[in-house]
Amino acid sequence: MSATRDSQITAVHSIDHFALNVPSIDDAERFYSTFGLDVTRTSTGLDVRAADGHRWARILSSSHKSLAHLTFNCFEGDLAALARQVEAAGARADFAVRVADDAGHSEGFWFNDPDGNLIQVRVGPKTSPDARAPFTHDAAPANARGACVRSEVAPVRPRRMSHVLLFTPDVLRALAFYRDALGLRLSDRSADIIAFTHAPHGSDHHLVAFARSSAKGWHHVAWDVASIDEVGNGASQMAAAGFKEGWGTGRHVLGSNYFHYVRDPWGSFCEYSADIDFVSAGVEWPAGDFAPEDSLYQWGPDVPPYFIHNTEA
Repeated sequence: MSATRDSQITAVHSIDHFALNVPSIDDAERFYSTFGLDVTRTSTGLDVRAADGHRWARILSSSHKSLAHLTFNCFEGDLAALARQVEAAGARADFAVRVADDAGHSEGFWFNDPDGNLIQVRVGPKTSPDARAPFTHDAAPANARGACVRSEVAPVRPRRMSHVLLFTPDVLRALAFYRDALGLRLSDRSADIIAFTHAPHGSDHHLVAFARSSAKGWHHVAWDVASIDEVGNGASQMAAAGFKEGWGTGRHVLGSNYFHYVRDPWGSFCEYSADIDFVSAGVEWPAGDFAPEDSLYQWGPDVPPYFIHNTEA
């Protein structure tokens, strides 16, 4: 990824990775591997990579599922200013300058957001795209078969991580804090029920989203794939391995992406996502406030009741 930067904005540019606590490393290894991700054992749990080779997730052993931390990357010249923004927004930025990993990344600084989530900001590569990701949907010409037989379908391997969604008791408070502290901008929302934010240096329609609940929690992580066929084939790939619960296949309104969510062993979700809207660096996205009954999805099956259940509440 190139490092597109709007020099007038101090903001993080992407998510580096998330760390998730789970009750069973063995279950996590099977789930994420079946999903099409590259999973390796570490001394503390698992590292999870997509086809781009980036380590998008650390999976850690714990008594229950929860977000351990969320790490954002920024440009080198923005780190100190971001720390000042975080403190002005009401959080304490604790700097740690020791080397954090084998790639030589410094730890930057850590803080807790208003819900108590542990957040890290550090200098790192721009993992979010600088342009809309290619979307593959080639129609077969006349007199040619457009689909292969099931046995010839290639395993689905997500290209990269797209976004995460967190439960929060106060969506509007979360929006204000992440705007003032990290520079994330509102993409769209539905009242105080759900909201989507993007990074202003070139980003998918949403990088971090927030949904209302009685407590904080981890709802889902979305993984980018190249086509609607890969969304559907991914769903079949997971169902064949016994992971049949979820929601989809359908198309969202806010973000416009095709989706299929698969429920993980702990009640949260991984999403196959294709063709999400993109906000270029320096562009003012026309953020809107949409009626919930008209904006969750354009087409697809009814939402199962467990989809909006926060298992951490």
